[in-house]
Amino acid sequence: MNLLNLLDSLDREATLALNSLHVPFTDALWMLFSYKKVWIPLYLVLLVLLFTRMSWKKALVVLGSVLLAILACDQGANLVKAAVCRLRPCWDSNMLSGGLRVLEGKGSFYGFFSGHASNAFGVAACLGAGFRSGDKSRSYKGFSAGMYVWASLVGLSRVFVGKHFLGDVLTGAAVGLLIGWLFGRLARWAIEKYSLYL
Repeated sequence: MNLLNLLDSLDREATLALNSLHVPFTDALWMLFSYKKVWIPLYLVLLVLLFTRMSWKKALVVLGSVLLAILACDQGANLVKAAVCRLRPCWDSNMLSGGLRVLEGKGSFYGFFSGHASNAFGVAACLGAGFRSGDKSRSYKGFSAGMYVWASLVGLSRVFVGKHFLGDVLTGAAVGLLIGWLFGRLARWAIEKYSLYL
């Protein structure tokens, strides 16, 4: 067995093990975390915080970096899914016969890597860096920790609803962290370089 086959086998086992951990009320909770539109109020609160914690010009720089990070994460996930063509567990007959529980519609065929996870971690990393760059009066450590807990729950929800392998989520989280950090650094650079104008 080569390394890729071993990793795939471990990923399948870990996904089935996680997906099987449930009690009745958690199914609804995981579906809620997985549903994108439920987070619109959170995004609105974050937007208000952004514009109340720093000048509107700095807030626009940070907001622009977050939007670019989301675009890069989302389109990156779509490109890789089309190139790798790894079936989602909910479309994989071996996973279904192994006891995978699917809590929502199956969606598209391919799932590597998770766009939900990359977007959530990209937003968390970029916003954390953005707030620290635009508002030096606070550390935002608690804010960043909360954002990473939220991103982790969003990512894990994709395993629990049967849409992604754990490896899809972990890869998406890593890509999101990297992209979010890069765009957060870009916002920081712009704020520091043009501080006289912002």
